[in-house]
Amino acid sequence: MQAFQVISDPVRRRIVELLAEGEASAGEVGRVIGEEFQLSQPGVSQHLKVLRDHGFVAVRADGTRRYYRIMPGPLREIDSWLERYRALWERPLSALDEELRRSRPRADDGRPGQPTT
Repeated sequence: MQAFQVISDPVRRRIVELLAEGEASAGEVGRVIGEEFQLSQPGVSQHLKVLRDHGFVAVRADGTRRYYRIMPGPLREIDSWLERYRALWERPLSALDEELRRSRPRADDGRPGQPTT
C-alpha cells in the first residue's frame, strides 16, 4: 500500500502527528520539524509536498502563508487494512483474566504450604 510507504518516514509521521492537533502554517511545521530532525525549511517543504501529493494533507493559501491540515482519506485506508488484525489487540482482557483464574491454584486445593479452609 502506498499509504504505508508515505507514512513510513519518521519525519512525515511526525508532521501528521502535528497536524492532527489542528491546522498549522508551513513556518510552524518547519520550526518544530527543523528542531526535532535538524532539517532546513526546504527539507521540511519536500516532506510536506510528498504528504500533499499523496492526499495526507491539504494546503490553503492566506496571502503569502500556507496552512496545512490533515486529510483523513489515506489514514482511513491504513485503518481499513489494519481492521482484519484489530481483534489481535482488542480481545477482551476478561478472557485473559478468566484464563489466569483457571490456571492459579486455589488456596484450599490441599497442596502443602497452602492454607486450608
